[in-house]
Amino acid sequence: MTRPRPRAAGPAVRRAVRRAARRAGLTLGCLLLLAATACTGGGGDGPPPDDGKDRAADGPLVVASGLDVTGSGGVRRQLVEEWNRRHAGSRDKQAELVELPGDADQQRSQLLGALQSGSARYDVVNLDITWIPEFAEAGLVSPMPPAASEREADDDLDFMKRVHATTVWKGRSYARPFNSDVGLLYYRTDVLTGAGIPAGRQPSADWTWQDLYASVKTLGVSPRRTRDQAGWTTQLKEYEGLTVNIVEAFADVHVKLADADGRYKADPVSLKKGLDALLTRNRLGQVQPAALSSDETSSLADFAAGRAVFLRHWPYAYGALGGMLDPDRYGVDRLPGAAVLGGQNLAVTAGSARAEDARALVRFLTSAESERCLLDAGFAATRDSTYSPGAKACWPRVAAALRPDGGPSPGATATAREGAPKEQSEAARAAYRTTLHDALNAAEQRPRTPYYGAFTHVLQSRVHALLSDETPDTAQAAAELDTALRDAFAGR
Repeated sequence: MTRPRPRAAGPAVRRAVRRAARRAGLTLGCLLLLAATACTGGGGDGPPPDDGKDRAADGPLVVASGLDVTGSGGVRRQLVEEWNRRHAGSRDKQAELVELPGDADQQRSQLLGALQSGSARYDVVNLDITWIPEFAEAGLVSPMPPAASEREADDDLDFMKRVHATTVWKGRSYARPFNSDVGLLYYRTDVLTGAGIPAGRQPSADWTWQDLYASVKTLGVSPRRTRDQAGWTTQLKEYEGLTVNIVEAFADVHVKLADADGRYKADPVSLKKGLDALLTRNRLGQVQPAALSSDETSSLADFAAGRAVFLRHWPYAYGALGGMLDPDRYGVDRLPGAAVLGGQNLAVTAGSARAEDARALVRFLTSAESERCLLDAGFAATRDSTYSPGAKACWPRVAAALRPDGGPSPGATATAREGAPKEQSEAARAAYRTTLHDALNAAEQRPRTPYYGAFTHVLQSRVHALLSDETPDTAQAAAELDTALRDAFAGR
């Protein structure tokens, strides 16, 4: 059967790729340095590019992904190795995981350049949920075929609706949800209790930003407050983390930047309202000054060190904090107000010579068992059933590989090693899974547009400058931002 030729990218997308390629040439050295310190975790570079012709039909299935926040030998790699074990007698079905260095913006540029030019042969790409419209519109990934059986159809319905919606562009699904993400509120229970704030007044599912401001105000008069302690911290560095924080603040005051089809919907008045809300949040929440240069790694370190009492972060921080603090010193709940949906989806590339095998690999990596492995490792799973008491267990060999030191199996109560912080109890972990599931089902999407790269760059650069201004003029900033966003959403 002849494979349909992928659609050519539109002019604006081609211009974006050319700009990304020029930036890549200028920042290659930086990418190599950032590989060990990117916000998504540590790891190495992918292999040198090739023309793909010799490997297209007989090499391993290649999965290109960002760096795994669960660390070296992380859960994504373990899942690929489990697939390989299950297909040990089929050389043509073996798979290889290639981890791309850099932060999310840099990984997007690398993938766009590689797929457009054909300089690297990838069969499956792990795409940030915001990239699906861009890659689909450019014809770089193939639509997922309809379910082949009633069993497959029922299996697809297990994905959370809001999460699965991120795979769809113009009525067609181009991927399957791999791991999800959502903003959560972490808080230092030890500091709050020490300041006289009882458990009943600490964060809960119905908390608002006003409740957080009130707690920060109480902390301001507490004799236990250290001089360098801030109310809260987050990720306001000029990168995607800032975009997430902006969208959350805008959503809290009902400012929508685009409709479901990627058409720009804001104006100077609504933008000013959103910018004022963001500035108010930082001012009344007594945000840590270092937040303006903070990413996920540095903000988590500041929170663990006690330099901030509250922290906006992703689900993987829950597991990371288990190695930094004893369980009675911190807690986690839903973020007050709106929380942005994050995560990655697995798509089969339009240029894959073995699309059928690639789709089978994608189905395995997003199976109920694999999703449980992802949840146990610290990611947010994408299936409703994964959060239920009767959820399928993680693949046994993957579960064992994730705990090479003989630590507890998933769901078991941990026995802390001497000198190490104790793990959260099983009851606390179960409550956390419920909180996470509820937060995902209420999460807000960022704008969906084929020009997401241009949009997020404009938003980050303009708003970061405003946050850095000692006397910000939100009316003028909103007018200038409106003009720039109109151009970005139009692909100009």
